[in-house]
Amino acid sequence: MMLVRIVKLSFEEAHVANFLENFHKNKQDIRHFEGCRFLELYRDLNDPTTFFTYSYWDNSASLDRYRHSDLFKGVWAKTKPLFKAAPKAWSVDKLVSIE
Repeated sequence: MMLVRIVKLSFEEAHVANFLENFHKNKQDIRHFEGCRFLELYRDLNDPTTFFTYSYWDNSASLDRYRHSDLFKGVWAKTKPLFKAAPKAWSVDKLVSIE
């Protein structure tokens, strides 16, 4: 069963450009990490300092391997100091998808 991961990230306004630069630098490596099948980044329409990542993982073990990887540790080390609020994350099962 596929796991969908949604993460809400809120940044200080002065740090948004740094976050975006780091995300764009690493997005291909994250997307092609073993077990990751899909990756998107969204920006809140009403608050330009709030972002959401949306990713598909083969299973929780795949996500855990990523979260313990050097790639994640490097991305997180540059991202964590930029927050204005603690990030929130959800792991969910997709029940319905209509295109």
